[in-house]
Amino acid sequence: MIFGHKSVLLDETIESLDIKPDGIYVDGTLGGGGHASEVCRRLGDKGRFIGIDQDADAIAAASERLKEFGDKVTIVRSNYENIDEVLKELGISQVDGIYLDLGVSSYQLDTAERGFTYREDDAPLDMRMDQRNEMTAKDIVNTYSESELFHIIKNYGEDRFAKNIAKHIVRARQEKEIETTGELIEIIKAAIPAKVRATGGHPAKRTFQAIRIELNKELEVLENSIDKMTDLLAPGGRLSIITFHSLEDRIVKNRFRINENPCTCPPDFPVCMCGKKSKGRVVTRKPILPSEEELSENKRSKSAKLRVFEKSRR
Repeated sequence: MIFGHKSVLLDETIESLDIKPDGIYVDGTLGGGGHASEVCRRLGDKGRFIGIDQDADAIAAASERLKEFGDKVTIVRSNYENIDEVLKELGISQVDGIYLDLGVSSYQLDTAERGFTYREDDAPLDMRMDQRNEMTAKDIVNTYSESELFHIIKNYGEDRFAKNIAKHIVRARQEKEIETTGELIEIIKAAIPAKVRATGGHPAKRTFQAIRIELNKELEVLENSIDKMTDLLAPGGRLSIITFHSLEDRIVKNRFRINENPCTCPPDFPVCMCGKKSKGRVVTRKPILPSEEELSENKRSKSAKLRVFEKSRR
């Protein structure tokens, strides 16, 4: 079990959190503990760190990596959507910082049997971030209607050939259940013109992304979590989120903007009448992007964007 890849936007994320030695910090997507170990190094004896992840492999790897920090570390197997419940059970009402590193981890992509990668031919169609879930990518591919497949590939994969890909999947499964990533890749390839396949990236990338997002409800979880995470911040506390595609980034950007300026009064009203008060400010007017050095060292960082929100200090 190797979580050896360097964490994306590591220095920028740590700096964005403005860590206080005696503060409480939460990593909602713990992974192998790359960001977490750097946060913990900056905590004093009274500091506290809570790591949340739904992946059993990540929990095991991070537990090993962070054991040097002893009692200041608490690791919980859950989805960050449940952050309010996790903290309540730990007797914590507010924290000084929360951060998320969204999307699929390098370990999950590199472990063929997890079924996330479109570069392995004989992996099972799994894609579960939480192995306790009963539904897998295989269920989506073999049971969703053609219309449902079209909509998730179009909306979550933003693939212009979504209609044809959905049609090919339904046609193929009528002959035989689709069981592996390799089988699905071949079906997708057949649905995309050869000229496009020759010039674009991997033809299955967008469809695999779409199925993974649908299976793990990634966008719903993100949409439902940002406001509650903002509410859990102490005055001056920060929420830092790394996204990897436009759908995630759009949600973060919009929720941050609404938390900064929630007023719903018509623009021509001289004073606010709705009574909705700002929770704080968006620190990053433009997202923080990886440096040229990081881009050359870590291909996974190519599409990464970091946005930061700070809770009002009053």
